[in-house]
Amino acid sequence: MTEKNTMQPAQAADQSDLSRAFAEDGERKTHIGGQALLEGIMMRGKFNWAVAVREPDGNIYLEEHDLASGRKKNSWLHWPLVRGCTALVESLALGFKALAIATEHAFEDDDEPKKDTKLRSCEEGVIEEVTPPRDAAKNAAKEGEDGSTSVSFISGFAMIIGVVLGLAIFIVAPAFLTNLIVGDYTEGNALAWNLVDGVIRIIIFLLYLWLIGRMEDIKRMFMYHGAEHKTIHCYEHQLPLTVENARKFPRLHVRCGTAFLIMVLLIAIIVYTVVPINAIIGALGIPDGPAKFAVIVATRVILLPLIAGISYEITVKWAGSHPDNVLVKVILWPGMQMQYLTTNEPGDEQLECAIAAMEQVLAREEREAAEGGSAEKAPAAA
Repeated sequence: MTEKNTMQPAQAADQSDLSRAFAEDGERKTHIGGQALLEGIMMRGKFNWAVAVREPDGNIYLEEHDLASGRKKNSWLHWPLVRGCTALVESLALGFKALAIATEHAFEDDDEPKKDTKLRSCEEGVIEEVTPPRDAAKNAAKEGEDGSTSVSFISGFAMIIGVVLGLAIFIVAPAFLTNLIVGDYTEGNALAWNLVDGVIRIIIFLLYLWLIGRMEDIKRMFMYHGAEHKTIHCYEHQLPLTVENARKFPRLHVRCGTAFLIMVLLIAIIVYTVVPINAIIGALGIPDGPAKFAVIVATRVILLPLIAGISYEITVKWAGSHPDNVLVKVILWPGMQMQYLTTNEPGDEQLECAIAAMEQVLAREEREAAEGGSAEKAPAAA
């Protein structure tokens, strides 16, 4: 810990969160990232992921799970461009699992029996800590003791519904509106069509974030998002993980996944313009009308993995590792601005949850390091 790192947040207290996020990027770039949940936080490391949830009684429920790495068996999933899609799918799957845990405990039914827990002290209240054995999920599924099969089914179904709705809102709807504004997609208007389509998609996305941000539960979730960033800032500055230390840092972070999402929207405009969709339509002999529109939508869905892969390489692998680069600041600027919509200034109860989840992940990594464990270095992300 250096004097510079200790004093920097206090000295920059009067600056904007945006300028501070770049200026105060810590020397220790961590691979640990997180996700805000309903009344909680999920933190993910190399070996495990942990969820900390604020229960109705004020206590913090903490649950930890192993993070299985398939890199040795499927190394191709971690090749450049491909690894972006892998990371996106894994994040979605873990996100839904974590959200299910948070929903169960943030709004717990008093009639339900509680799981066996061990308690450890916290600055305020009590933390209920649950660390399932490595094969607990498998045994539970076989024995049907805790309904984990039903929870997995519901989480999987919810993820499918979410993906379908996402495609309808951010692929089909913009294309339909663009057809009304520009006309049918042709070789002569391809550039204008894709630009209008992309702008409409970005507007819908920003409007969606703004609207859900008006909901009280989502406002609080965005507070947890801010707490996640502050906690990671604190760790990257090599300061003790305390509420007082974390509170000093900005709620924005240069390696937030929000930058990845906005980059996907921007890269999509370029990819959809470059790919010769009209040549494909002509080669297939598709007539104008609904069939042509369906092919346009289908090609957009098919190209999503490529778009995600390119966006990941830019925002996570390159920009996230070079935050001081002027070009990086320009590229990340839209995503950083969008964090003003997806983060709110947290209170102590949000920071406590973020710290609890972070400590659980760090403790596991310290144990693995002591035992000589190893894993591929995950990309720095917040």
